[in-house]
This record gives sequence, C-alpha cells and structure tokens, in this order.
Amino acid sequence: MTHLEDRLERFETLTAECELIAKLATESSKREFYLKLGEQYRQLAVDIRQAIATTAAA
Repeated sequence: MTHLEDRLERFETLTAECELIAKLATESSKREFYLKLGEQYRQLAVDIRQAIATTAAA
C-alpha cells in the first residue's frame, strides 16, 4: 500500500469515528463540532482519492 493509500484509509477511518461521536453526542455544540470535523476529513479523503487517480493516470 502506498503512502497516499495509507492516508486515505486513515482519513476514512477518522471520518467514520467523527460521525459516530457526533451521533452519540448529547450536547449540540459537540455534535456540530464532530460533524464539521468529519466533513473536513471526508474532504481530505476526496482530495487524496483524486491525487491517487492522477498518479495512476500518469
């Protein structure tokens, strides 16, 4: 597995963890925080997928 694939897997895991924490959070501020954090990790995963595709196409 390449470094980029390792990062992709890590960001996907962090996204799922943030979504779970947000789902279980009892305070709305914490729920919103973890939802936003999860969205940032999701966007990083999308960016990494694009980088992998670009590298593979080259």
